[in-house]
Amino acid sequence: MGRRGIVLMGLAVLAMALLAGCGGSSGGQGAHLNFWAYNEPGGTFAGAAKRCTQQSGGRYTIEFHALGNDPDTQRQQLVRRLAAKDSSIDIMSMDVIWTAEFAEAGWIKPWPQAAADKVKQGTLKGPLDTATYQGKLYAAPANSNTQLLWYRKDLVKGEAPKTWDDLIATAEKMPKAGRIEIQGAQYEGITVWFNSLIQSAGGQILDGPDKVSLAPQPTEAALGVMAKLANSKAADPSLSSQKEDQNRLAFETGQAAFQVNYPFIYPSAKENAPDLFKNLGWAPYPAVKNPADAGRKAPIGGFNWGVGGYTKHPQEAFDAATCMRDEENQKEFALKGGLPPTLAALYDNKEFVKAYPFAPLIRKELQDAAVRPQTPLYSDVSLAIYKTISPPASIDPKSTAAKLRDRVKNALESKGLL
Repeated sequence: MGRRGIVLMGLAVLAMALLAGCGGSSGGQGAHLNFWAYNEPGGTFAGAAKRCTQQSGGRYTIEFHALGNDPDTQRQQLVRRLAAKDSSIDIMSMDVIWTAEFAEAGWIKPWPQAAADKVKQGTLKGPLDTATYQGKLYAAPANSNTQLLWYRKDLVKGEAPKTWDDLIATAEKMPKAGRIEIQGAQYEGITVWFNSLIQSAGGQILDGPDKVSLAPQPTEAALGVMAKLANSKAADPSLSSQKEDQNRLAFETGQAAFQVNYPFIYPSAKENAPDLFKNLGWAPYPAVKNPADAGRKAPIGGFNWGVGGYTKHPQEAFDAATCMRDEENQKEFALKGGLPPTLAALYDNKEFVKAYPFAPLIRKELQDAAVRPQTPLYSDVSLAIYKTISPPASIDPKSTAAKLRDRVKNALESKGLL
């Protein structure tokens, strides 16, 4: 190869390097953004990526990559790449309990003020709280979720019970189907239950990201509710192994008059148990005390969009993530994917309200929901909780509360005594 050929080849290599340095632009289509999220069965996340790509006018292209279906697998897949400072993670779906961990590790970027202000506008307070860590917005709430008390109107006369005590007493008096379905297995679901109970009783698990709270009175009140239900006639005999879907199935087969669960049970009952569906009622999440005297804190779940800490296209990624949680896309998430919106305005949308007749109640609960502890060590804290309070029938409120304080403290100190 002559000198001219060598020079030309060098220029070609330089040009390729410059293109790569521009972050994978292809065919003049602007920035190439990789969006990692679980494969929502309705295809709505992939659909949002496609719509926002079209709306960007060539500024960016969003490529959808499917993560595993369960949150633990999704987290493992993301953490493995983020720990290696993988710049190909531009946007990711994050369970609401990951915000503090990912922010503290530098795996997600805080949102610039202008972009954060845009996200906050019209977003419900509960979902926003899940995306905020130490006063900064680290993610855009894309969808949310909460639990309601579902009941059979053909078996429950009058108003639905308002407190846990009333609920248990009502179920125990019923001549048939006097059961309450709730998540009692040793997993995240029972931590969700305990977190809502303690906040409803006026307490909290942590005081900040690294300090145990668990004040005696509200902790023992919360544990007392769990023990009372677990040792009553109203408990499902399989409570200690029950998760959301087992609750749904037990309710649909007529074994229970009540279940505390997420709204996915509504379309399921409509399809699988049409006769029962005709008598399906819903009510607010039960309170620990008289609802006139104490706050009522329902669980909150859902997913937020985070921007990768090592992305080469932060501005385009923030813009694309904002687009993928706008009204049009959140409406698709809700109607096709069964995922409640985080934008307040959608709860007045006629099409949404027709599909979700309980929408006003969901909006009310999400506005002041029981957000789980925001700590980088959340996984360890939750493990300490659900190991300690399982099975719920074994709970002795006073001694279990003391054990819980010790174990949560150890989890925060990474002592690994579990």
